[in-house]
Amino acid sequence: MMSTLHSIKNSISALWHDRGGNFAMMTAILLPVSIGAASLAIDITNATMSQRQLQDAADSAALATASALAAGKIDTTGASAYAKDFVGGQMANYMSDTTAVKNATTVTATKTTSSTATSYNVSVSANYSLQLSGLAQVAGFKATNVAALSKTASGTDQTKSALSMELLLDQSGSMAYDTTTCSVYKKNSTTKCKTYVIKMDALKAAAAKLFDALDTADPTHVLVRTGVMSYANGLLRDNSDKIKSVSAMDWGTSASRSYVSTLSASGGTDATEPMQQATTAIKKTSDGKDTESVQHANKGNTNADRYIVLMTDGEMTGNSSEWNSAKDANVRAACDAAKTANVTIFTVAFMAPDKGKSLLKYCASSTSNYFEAETMENLIDDFDSIAQTATQAITRLTN
Repeated sequence: MMSTLHSIKNSISALWHDRGGNFAMMTAILLPVSIGAASLAIDITNATMSQRQLQDAADSAALATASALAAGKIDTTGASAYAKDFVGGQMANYMSDTTAVKNATTVTATKTTSSTATSYNVSVSANYSLQLSGLAQVAGFKATNVAALSKTASGTDQTKSALSMELLLDQSGSMAYDTTTCSVYKKNSTTKCKTYVIKMDALKAAAAKLFDALDTADPTHVLVRTGVMSYANGLLRDNSDKIKSVSAMDWGTSASRSYVSTLSASGGTDATEPMQQATTAIKKTSDGKDTESVQHANKGNTNADRYIVLMTDGEMTGNSSEWNSAKDANVRAACDAAKTANVTIFTVAFMAPDKGKSLLKYCASSTSNYFEAETMENLIDDFDSIAQTATQAITRLTN
């Protein structure tokens, strides 16, 4: 019996000290654990990467939506759909079906307006369920929620910048000529015209459109200053034979509107002195003591853009009926001086001859600042476009 126990004891001891089968045994025990741990590590990595991707999508959507709001491309009612589509578009790079993440995205967009600025705040909250695998599922975790939240006003503050605009309007004799727009049709006819709108009346309608747009952008008249110089040739004013009369720079458009309504056509055409005087009136001086800078500073405007709108229906002739190359060159030089003084020039050729068009193309600050109008309707649209461009500069995005 003792020998048997001794034998068993020796066998157990030998088995205990025998290392021959340990690797296989330990492998059998630890392999499932190792596989599960590796699977769990992959799940953790995937979840971290997915959260980063979703955060990037939410950040991008918030910024894009805020910028679109500030640019006027959408309003706050359309912000949610815009942001959701943006999140979906971003996440489409990582998943085949973005329906769930779009449906689970919530968006809030608020607008705050003061007398000097408009700002948009956008919040984008997005989440979706990420399927897990391996040990996580064995442990009973089938999925994890990936979520991201982004709030931004970056790039969305609209800081109001002011402007000063001088309108230089041709009121030479040719402005009494007919346009192609009918004002009165013959009796019992809708096609045969009895009386056509003259160019001057078309100009008055176009100027009114521009003034309307400026007033819409600045209803309280604290940002926009306008003035008008009407010009011809051979009509004296203060020993000048080029500027017929002036409506001085003033807040809003009331004085300018009233002045334009009284214009009548007569005389020749020379825009040299009007360009020179308009530039002097509105350019900013280095010491900031020019009239326009002072006036804007009094309203709390730290910056004011300067614009000249030069319009003609003809070419530079002076007192004659023929194009004058010297007067044309003088106007070009005056336009160069305005540009050097950082004045932005819009030009409008209204049913003008080729030499008039060539001059105004040269004077415009850019090709997009030059307009050709062959009808009254074109002229009204062009003046509206000028106003819209100028008032877009009133509202700028700041980061």
